[in-house]
Amino acid sequence: MNDTSPTFTDPVCSMNVDEGSAGGTSEFRGTTYHFCSEHCREKFRADPESFTEKNEPEAHPEGDCCGGHHHTSEATSEAAEESKPAKKYFCPMCPGVESDEPGECPKCGMALERNPTWKPAGKTIYTCPMHPEIEQDHPGDCPICGMALEPKGGAASGGEDEENPELRDMTRRFWVAAPLALIVMGLSMGGMIPGADFLHGNISRWAQFAISSIVVLWAGWPFFERGWRSVKTWHLNMFTLIAIGTGAAWLYSTVAMLMPAAFPDSFREHGFVAVYFEAAAMIVALVLLGQVIELRARARTGQAIKALLNLAPKTARIVRDGDCEEEIPLDQVQAGDTLRVRPGDSIPVDGEIVEGRSTIDESMLTGEPAPVEKSAGDPVSGGTLNNTGSFLMRADRVGADTLLAKIVEMVASAQRSRAPIQSLADKFAAIFVPTVIAVAVITFGIWMIFGPEPRFAHALANAVAVLIIACPCALGLATPMSIMVGVGRGAGEGVLVRDAEALETMEKIDTLVIDKTGTLTEGKPRVTDVIVFASGSEDDVLRIAASVEQNSEHPLAAAIVNAAKERKLQLAKVGDFDSVTGGGVTGHVDEKEIVIGKPELLTERGIEISAEQSEALTGLRQEAKTAMLIGIDGKVAGIIAVADPIKSTTPDAIKALHAAGLKVLMFTGDNAETAKAVSGKLALDGFEAGLSPQDKHDRIVALRKSGAKVAMAGDGINDAPALAAADAGIAMGTGTDVAIESAGITLVKGDLNGIVRAIHLSRAVLRNIRQNLFFAFAYNTVGIPIAAGILYPFTGLLLSPIIAAAAMSLSSVSVITNALRLRAVRL
Repeated sequence: MNDTSPTFTDPVCSMNVDEGSAGGTSEFRGTTYHFCSEHCREKFRADPESFTEKNEPEAHPEGDCCGGHHHTSEATSEAAEESKPAKKYFCPMCPGVESDEPGECPKCGMALERNPTWKPAGKTIYTCPMHPEIEQDHPGDCPICGMALEPKGGAASGGEDEENPELRDMTRRFWVAAPLALIVMGLSMGGMIPGADFLHGNISRWAQFAISSIVVLWAGWPFFERGWRSVKTWHLNMFTLIAIGTGAAWLYSTVAMLMPAAFPDSFREHGFVAVYFEAAAMIVALVLLGQVIELRARARTGQAIKALLNLAPKTARIVRDGDCEEEIPLDQVQAGDTLRVRPGDSIPVDGEIVEGRSTIDESMLTGEPAPVEKSAGDPVSGGTLNNTGSFLMRADRVGADTLLAKIVEMVASAQRSRAPIQSLADKFAAIFVPTVIAVAVITFGIWMIFGPEPRFAHALANAVAVLIIACPCALGLATPMSIMVGVGRGAGEGVLVRDAEALETMEKIDTLVIDKTGTLTEGKPRVTDVIVFASGSEDDVLRIAASVEQNSEHPLAAAIVNAAKERKLQLAKVGDFDSVTGGGVTGHVDEKEIVIGKPELLTERGIEISAEQSEALTGLRQEAKTAMLIGIDGKVAGIIAVADPIKSTTPDAIKALHAAGLKVLMFTGDNAETAKAVSGKLALDGFEAGLSPQDKHDRIVALRKSGAKVAMAGDGINDAPALAAADAGIAMGTGTDVAIESAGITLVKGDLNGIVRAIHLSRAVLRNIRQNLFFAFAYNTVGIPIAAGILYPFTGLLLSPIIAAAAMSLSSVSVITNALRLRAVRL
């Protein structure tokens, strides 16, 4: 997938990282530094001077030092390979086959499909529709006629809204071939009409030859080109069989027309050597019909991306000089611009509301139907729909940096990816076509030796029927069509799949490990209790605690600071601030030594905790609250309790996960009492508390070694090691904060209902793939023997090559139609 987010250099290890990197950020001297892991961030915070002022960057430690990321030249080259921009056309059956020009896949022979996310390099050129000599790289009016200039070659986005050239060509060929093939069929069957014996004569035969030659050599020429290419490259495919079958029927008939004396008398009917022009022509016409139907159906599998692309408006209303508004093309919007969004408008880019309020319909990105209230300071995402209010917003992310653009690219990349289950079809397909050719040769030989007269006619017809009915196309389409439709369906429900392998893995999951904060809970903790043990008031304790915590980046610290601001308390300056990983914070306020955090931290600093204080602490934790002791000058001054409310959607989602057969565990860094209370409320299958990121990683590795298929759901940042260790990683997030690149599955709206949808989606897609594979295998298992004539000794029935051609075309269409059912699957 293309990654267009800003990149930064980790000052500790010199690794390139992005905005959503696992190590988070830290500020020093007014500069924000980004880190690849918590390890590097803590090392920086311990001694920032040594990393910001040194001349030579420190070499990154070898091995797995940053939460599961190996930084090697090989990994770098792989990342560079993945970041290469996708080309304009790709093959849906052969991932990795891409081209800048339309054509056929060199492996399977199928027509390459247009990549809907492709955009031409460089700037969009605008031209006048009446005066094409007028060109410029920005919109405006024609200086000659005054007409508005239009983007050259397509929409303002730079893409081309072009018709599928393969579909257009096949359709034209079919409409020529179909009536001509029917004429040839009528001429060949004319002898059955009373009084039409003359149709057996040379005039009829020469007419069949002339007309069928147009059908076979012009309308069917692409099949011969692809068949010949498949032989040269030895990527034998359906077109190999079609070319051999139709070519044999037409070539034999042509030789019989031009050199009848070369054939023995046993080959003659009514004095003429039998010809099969009608079979060759009808097969070509029916295969063309199948191609047209298939191409139209395949186009529907990509509608999810087109629907996502259409969410973004073509223009935006920029506000200049305070009140002057102007409508500009979307590609001219820049970060920092102020935009007006009116009622009923689609929000153009990602940003933040700076004035006004409204309700936003985010269902197209999150799958949630209820509108969300937004006001000044709230983030908004491009492509979502403004309902009733009007507001001003600041553009923060534009172009390829928007959430919608990343989702589109992620969906497109996943649809082109390869599922492991496809290896079964690949192994079979590798030997399928040579086997079919061998079966056709054997069929020909058996009928020539043991068949009834005319033996050659029966041998040829049955061999051609075997070649035509054996369509490996259905087998090749079975997996990619289901993946394309399923990934698009998931995107519409806020479930983003990074690749097909992640989707297949999700289906096998039996154990789900969940982080607490931001996953089970809202992730927005707030102060619920302030208990005072020493002299002074709640405000005094809260003011001192908030003064120290304002230097910390922890969510609990932010809750304490926010509570102090709500009470309008004046915070003091802090000296000697220090953050103790997993313990708390320390500092000096008003010449007093302050220690805030877990009991272990206060005990290490020589502060004694009484039984009364321990009892109060335990009581708060049993209420699912995170309680922190406040030590001032060696004594416990109070306790501040912070609660992170359980999301309203969590209880029902847990029930749905249990109903789906999953074991749900909670791994959290919070204390045991709080974790036990949350686990009890939600009826989880188990929990572990007080875990560091490395501990979570180790527990998941242990679960997998025990035989469990584990999925880990977290925020995609601090839980990066655990996400990487699980069989399937699920990144939770909302709006533009979603960490799209951090896991195999990303949920745009960060609640557990998204995991339920992901489970249902994976099971539906894999069930659909197995149905397609079964149909394709069963079709060939049954069809080939019937085409070879296995029923003839018992029933006297033979399968006409024409019927075989119709069946072959319908097999591919059936697979695609079955895949399209995923568009309506209930998640």
